[in-house]
Amino acid sequence: MLALHYIRENKDTILLGLKKRNFKSPEKIDQILSLDQDRRSQQAKLDQHLAKANSLAKEIGTLFKSGEVEKANELKKETLLLKEQTKTLQDQLHETTEELNELRTQIPNVPHETVPSGSTEEDNEEIFRSGTIPELGDQALPHWDLAQKYDLIDFELGNKITGAGFPVYKGKGAKLQRALINYFLDKNTQAGYREMQVPHLVNEASGFGTGQLPDKEGQMYHVQNDDLYLIPTAEVPLTNLYRDSLLEAKELPICLTGYTPCFRREAGSYGAHVRGLNRLHQFDKVEIVRIEEPQNAMQALDKMVEHVKGILNDLELPYRILRLCGGDLGFTSALTYDFEIYSTAQSRWLEISSVSTFNSFQAERLQLRYKTAEGKKQSVHTLNGSALALPRVVAGMLENCQSEDGIIIPKALIPYTGFDKIN
Repeated sequence: MLALHYIRENKDTILLGLKKRNFKSPEKIDQILSLDQDRRSQQAKLDQHLAKANSLAKEIGTLFKSGEVEKANELKKETLLLKEQTKTLQDQLHETTEELNELRTQIPNVPHETVPSGSTEEDNEEIFRSGTIPELGDQALPHWDLAQKYDLIDFELGNKITGAGFPVYKGKGAKLQRALINYFLDKNTQAGYREMQVPHLVNEASGFGTGQLPDKEGQMYHVQNDDLYLIPTAEVPLTNLYRDSLLEAKELPICLTGYTPCFRREAGSYGAHVRGLNRLHQFDKVEIVRIEEPQNAMQALDKMVEHVKGILNDLELPYRILRLCGGDLGFTSALTYDFEIYSTAQSRWLEISSVSTFNSFQAERLQLRYKTAEGKKQSVHTLNGSALALPRVVAGMLENCQSEDGIIIPKALIPYTGFDKIN
């Protein structure tokens, strides 16, 4: 969430950013500022009462030592009244702080200045395109037909075991999944990311820290008896490794990668655009996360974008990069680049990665700070990206690499699959 000092000092900038997001309740900024003023006034009065209580306690002790018991007892009566007033102030301060924090959680991040205005994905800005879209002719099959033809993925079997959106990978389909996971992890670790293996369930504090709760509560699977949530992305446990931490400047940057299954309810999703691997309730993804000093965050974002580009170039897949508009930007993000590969058989682009910077928005929720070289404590900046999400990579690979002889495996992946063709 936005830091209070940032809101106090940048009201006009925030309102302009929220307008770019099409935020419907800009009046909440004034409500926050009013409550913050009340909170600071209450805190000042409370501090005065506590200081006076300490002063009286010392004076009473001195009076008792000097034998002036009657004066001491009179002052003790005054401290009882002061104690009641202090308790009232503490209750008021707690209530105001709770209301203030609740309002702050309802304000999305302020978009970066480069974020274009717009309301929907149609307003996103294409900034890069690479690769040649293959000419496959009228005989090209979509990936769900290819998966059935080569016995790679069984959607009906997954439906039998669990339900729609939980496919079963078989034979070379399963090995292709494992090969991609290992390939992505190796590429990430070679780039300096430290591999981590993290839990697949998180508590409410972790979901709040990275902004999934309460914003995306309806999209997460909730284990009610234990009050735990299945992770929608490895970003959540990876970033929360440093929740409630004070880092030293020399520890930064922190660069992490991890593979996890991801779980998303995707409530309300239906239609042809979710067929096959296009949208699942359970899928595999390899994530990269960075924790940076604020002045280095934008350069780190550029590095992450180049890193994902390198992976897609190695996989020889046609792709493009979009800068998301304000209306399509995630609640916690300040700037997001979406990577999409082209599905030749479906004649549409499929999102396979989002690379984002959150500025200090997540760090404020996480209470994640660092001590600068000058000894000042301030929030870090957090970033994350998919490197990569598997389902649509597999979908694009099957469709774009299909031939009369089978599915041709990209050269970079052959050492991981152990085969160069699926037929």
